[in-house]
Amino acid sequence: PLPAIVIAEMLGVPPEDRTRFGLWTGDFARLLDGGNATIEGIMQSLNGVADFMDYFRAIIRQRRTTPRDDLLQAMVTAEEQGDKLSEDELLGNCVLLLAAGHGTTTHLLSNGLLALLRNPDQLARWKDNPALAPYAVAELLRYDSPIKLNVRHPTEDIEIEGKRLEAGQEVIMLLGSANHDPDQFAHPDQLDLGRAENRHLAFGLGIHFCLGAPLARLEGEVAFNTLLRRLPDLQLGTEELQWVTSTAFRALVELPVTFAV
Repeated sequence: PLPAIVIAEMLGVPPEDRTRFGLWTGDFARLLDGGNATIEGIMQSLNGVADFMDYFRAIIRQRRTTPRDDLLQAMVTAEEQGDKLSEDELLGNCVLLLAAGHGTTTHLLSNGLLALLRNPDQLARWKDNPALAPYAVAELLRYDSPIKLNVRHPTEDIEIEGKRLEAGQEVIMLLGSANHDPDQFAHPDQLDLGRAENRHLAFGLGIHFCLGAPLARLEGEVAFNTLLRRLPDLQLGTEELQWVTSTAFRALVELPVTFAV
């Protein structure tokens, strides 16, 4: 629930709607992913995204007459050279911010916790030194990235490492593979929470760098430090884990854990 509550409060939509956010985010992610899609599944996802946009249309109408101090209001009133965002542009940004700011951060928390529980030496290292959080979150993002791949289309012919790419060609970039590149990272398959040189690509790069990266980092630092402080005896409940069937996302269905009350 944490990422949904945070992004909902920032945008200015009721946090009690977070259950619906989760369902809509899943619909949005399935449309982006396309893995194992069926006609019925696609239609269900399209209907979910349509409901998502109708939800924001109603809120945007309210904000045009009753302004508030939040991110959504800032987008409604934003102007650039005298032009305001159209309703379609507003809806696109709202859906993207809420879905992207919710789903992927949830995967960071679950994937990261699993990595810690499977590497007790690194878990103990973080417990003993909470100030390690910024380095630790970066390493968890590198080690088991929430997004496995991205797609780009070159605007002109280009050659990279002897491979010719033509303008308009679809290029699939495997972020998970890049984040375990031995030419870039020493002992890439080893979890090292103190890794100083960590130019991972979990947030993308350049003009495509993730807009929500600072927020995701902050949520990770706060959530993990709080979790390790409040539940010092946290352990993995089972090794029989189920992963979401997805081409683009690395996500657990659930992460059972045990702890003393």
